[in-house]
Amino acid sequence: MKKQGLYLISASVVLAAALTGCSAGEQAAATAAPETTAAAETTAMETTAGETEAAAETEADAGAETGGQEAVTQDKPLVVYLNDFDAVIPDMFKEATGYDVEVVVGNGAETMSRIAAEKGNPQWDVVWIDSMYDVYNLDQEGELLTGWEPENAANLTELCESLVPEDGCFYPTDIHAAGTLVYRNDEFSEEDAPRTFAELTDEKYAGKIGMADPGVAAPAYPLAAYFMDEMGMDGGKEYFQKLFDQGLKVFPKNPQVVQALASGEISIAMLQETNAYDMLASGEPITIIWPEDGAPGSTRVAAISASTSQPEVAKAFVNFLLDADTQQQLVNTGDEGYFEASVEGVVLKAERDPQAKLAVADVVFGAENEAEIKAWFADMSAQ
Repeated sequence: MKKQGLYLISASVVLAAALTGCSAGEQAAATAAPETTAAAETTAMETTAGETEAAAETEADAGAETGGQEAVTQDKPLVVYLNDFDAVIPDMFKEATGYDVEVVVGNGAETMSRIAAEKGNPQWDVVWIDSMYDVYNLDQEGELLTGWEPENAANLTELCESLVPEDGCFYPTDIHAAGTLVYRNDEFSEEDAPRTFAELTDEKYAGKIGMADPGVAAPAYPLAAYFMDEMGMDGGKEYFQKLFDQGLKVFPKNPQVVQALASGEISIAMLQETNAYDMLASGEPITIIWPEDGAPGSTRVAAISASTSQPEVAKAFVNFLLDADTQQQLVNTGDEGYFEASVEGVVLKAERDPQAKLAVADVVFGAENEAEIKAWFADMSAQ
């Protein structure tokens, strides 16, 4: 634009000189005015372009924070049903996007019971819990928003990407071990302790093993489902039948398993990993084993109610959960920071075994057989 402006100015000066024979001083005066005007015009155009570019960048940043969606006015908080991270996630999301979140906390069974009771009149916008199979069943009942993909889903790990259903009804935010092998090292030496889940059926461990109830604790069902899927329903039941015959103790939730380990009521457990590492940090005489073939994983997923009145804010929330910076902050400050991130670029807890491997039961298998597996465990525990 500057070159074109100067060319026009020069042509004007030459033409004026030829027609009027004006003096050099007059020519200089005639030249100065157009140059000043052109410079002002150029500056104005540059300023306008800069303002436009800045405005575009601001709009792009706002879109990125809300998952590629245009910012919308929020007239009420987004209601999120969850079982972890309630202490930090509302403020994190508010700071990042400006949107308010109201969390309703409960364990897996409580949350799913609340959703079932509200069927036909859902009070929730997003459910975010480590009950992947329960959430998948909600989709089969038409309860979830489908057919969309968060921008940050492009960064999912290979394992987590494989867990996303074809209709996009939910997205994994992390996976944690539903059951690592933990033993009291003041009772068992490294040579005598179990190294694999298969070894738990050895009679020398009879009456010493405990786990959480798959019908109550959210992480415990994925643990049971993994064995049933890996071994087949009959093989899985046979495995646990032997453990029950040898005195397997089933506690409502993982904190009760921790108490039993700490008191010596049991000396071996299939224990959720955060509870295991918390025990280790508190000085309890335990050792954590990550089996080479993998520990059963519990997948935390986020899904949106098909009846939400805030679909764009809900999508922004799910996209926010899939951001590497968000997951890093949850690792660093969350109350359940021991997990494998669902997206690339997150540094895990230093105490966590870098060779830790997780194995997850098939989504459809776990969902379709959930009622049967939970009922079977309830019957066995009652005997």
